[in-house]
Amino acid sequence: MGKGGDARASKGSTAARKISWQEVKTHASPEDAWIIHSNKVYDVSNWHEHPGGAVIFTHAGDDMTDIFAAFHAPGSQSLMKKFYIGELLPETTGKEPQQIAFEKGYRDLRSKLIMMGMFKSNKWFYVYKCLSNMAIWAAACALVFYSDRFWVHLASAVMLGTFFQQSGWLAHDFLHHQVFTKRKHGDLGGLFWGNLMQGYSVQWWKNKHNGHHAVPNLHCSSAVAQDGDPDIDTMPLLAWSVQQAQSYRELQADGKDSGLVKFMIRNQSYFYFPILLLARLSWLNESFKCAFGLGAASENAALELKAKGLQYPLLEKAGILLHYAWMLTVSSGFGRFSFAYTAFYFLTATASCGFLLAIVFGLGHNGMATYNADARPDFWKLQVTTTRNVTGGHGFPQAFVDWFCGGLQYQVDHHLFPSLPRHNLAKTHALVESFCKEWGVQYHEADLVDGTMEVLHHLGSVAGEFVVDFVRDGPAM
Repeated sequence: MGKGGDARASKGSTAARKISWQEVKTHASPEDAWIIHSNKVYDVSNWHEHPGGAVIFTHAGDDMTDIFAAFHAPGSQSLMKKFYIGELLPETTGKEPQQIAFEKGYRDLRSKLIMMGMFKSNKWFYVYKCLSNMAIWAAACALVFYSDRFWVHLASAVMLGTFFQQSGWLAHDFLHHQVFTKRKHGDLGGLFWGNLMQGYSVQWWKNKHNGHHAVPNLHCSSAVAQDGDPDIDTMPLLAWSVQQAQSYRELQADGKDSGLVKFMIRNQSYFYFPILLLARLSWLNESFKCAFGLGAASENAALELKAKGLQYPLLEKAGILLHYAWMLTVSSGFGRFSFAYTAFYFLTATASCGFLLAIVFGLGHNGMATYNADARPDFWKLQVTTTRNVTGGHGFPQAFVDWFCGGLQYQVDHHLFPSLPRHNLAKTHALVESFCKEWGVQYHEADLVDGTMEVLHHLGSVAGEFVVDFVRDGPAM
């Protein structure tokens, strides 16, 4: 329990304390975490029992009203009563009447979508998606089992990579509880499509992805805060802002500069695609370490694992081990292939999956706005300005984009309403786009080719500014 829960229990029914926005902002670390919901202040310091994990600390010292609604079922705020410590003084937020009206407007839109039934899933849609994806898996396995031709095996490996990508979208839907309202059912679906079929840890994914949703494209506000987006924590390989690139100076000051960081940043637009090919290897490694207690990918994840451990320890471990068992069986040609041929098949499937997954992730957010966590805009503007939707074009029909991106072609709409099933995103998109136009909020879309070119251009722009700054200022002393 956070310190606020203890404090509230001891105060009984005493008058509510009045707390300023400025005071809340000073409590912005996991050990000292105050959060705001609907102008009420809660002390959740060290609340590691939070069912959603350490993601709660991404909003320490900030207002969590809208991200709370995005992640929780109606009525969940009743669980926060024991952490209540006082009332926010609204006049201390500095919000103009126009901003207050805007926030009311997008909250009303969410209520409208609930009334329209947009958050209810069509179970037959997901039955079809699960069965059609398993058909891809069966076809990839059959090509290896029944053929001895190299090109057939190569096609099988790429098909298996595609299966992994599509499994990723299904795990994503189940773990966002788009399919089932009961969380355990969604988690079990995630364990099947994540651990067993992909080799990814559900706990690793939840920590990373929930943090990303809460604070997309945000840089940590301080060394002790946990309010940065783990998905843009890609140094020393890629820098998504000049500020991020300048962290190279810290390595120089610490005497850790080997020249690799500077080289990677200067050439990051050329390394982008090769890095995507290796992305799945990194995710497999981090998942295995998380599931078997061998380390964590971030401070936030380490904090969560140390305090809570795995939510499904036996299922996580069993799922990953069984994944490698069936994957190595297929990769070895059911025992017919040499070690080198087995490795080739495995790496081809792994690299093709990494590329197919990461290119969609990259289109979703890379090259869009980045912010410091302590200077973030409101929930709606943060989600919309950091996110890019993907449309058909350049020879790619919309139907292909819809299948290839697995719902994330509506990345903006998904980020605003993460538990809304993907089959309802197209209808929601029209309402979101209209709302953005009404309020003059930037809403960006691009097709697969133009969007990827935007990402590469952004990487090149950051690299160019970094090189200019480095030459102008010289190496750190």
